[in-house]
Amino acid sequence: MIRSRSRAVVALLLLGGAAFAVSAPVWLRTTVATALEPEVAVEVPGTTASPVVSAAAFVVLAGALAATLAGRVARWVALVAAGLAGATVALGAVVVLRDAQAPAVSAAADAAGVTTLTSPVEVTVWPWLTLAVGISVVVVTVLAVLGLRSWSRGDGRHERAGADQVLPGPRTDETPDAQADWDALSGGTDPSADR
Repeated sequence: MIRSRSRAVVALLLLGGAAFAVSAPVWLRTTVATALEPEVAVEVPGTTASPVVSAAAFVVLAGALAATLAGRVARWVALVAAGLAGATVALGAVVVLRDAQAPAVSAAADAAGVTTLTSPVEVTVWPWLTLAVGISVVVVTVLAVLGLRSWSRGDGRHERAGADQVLPGPRTDETPDAQADWDALSGGTDPSADR
């Protein structure tokens, strides 16, 4: 369990940034032959091979930031969304690792206008690192959700006032008091109702 909100948020921010970072380099390499050149190198970055990874990385970052600002229920929702985004990061890498041919052919068609590859598709280390980052996001969010009850409540500025809280009411004497009127408005009562 992660019992500290700051540790969970920092871990998710780092992992979200890592998911962005591992989606940028070249994931696949291959070659094609064209009418003008017998060998054209084709390199496929992760953002092309699996565009869902960078989108899910953004959701991980947004979930981490929401967990810092939100109330108790919204914090839980933000962590679940971040965990699902981490699973999506991992799934995006798995899809490419299982079938590297399809994104390579698509990139070859875009780059050279040819869909017949002349060499086998070489998979770099980046999809594997992306898989590890996605799994790490899921693990961190599960541990954060398990430790959510022990997180500090915060200052309550985003929470609704409870029934047990005593709010200032309107003054009963006839002389208006600006400070008391303002406090009554802040508490949700109309100070001019009795006048």
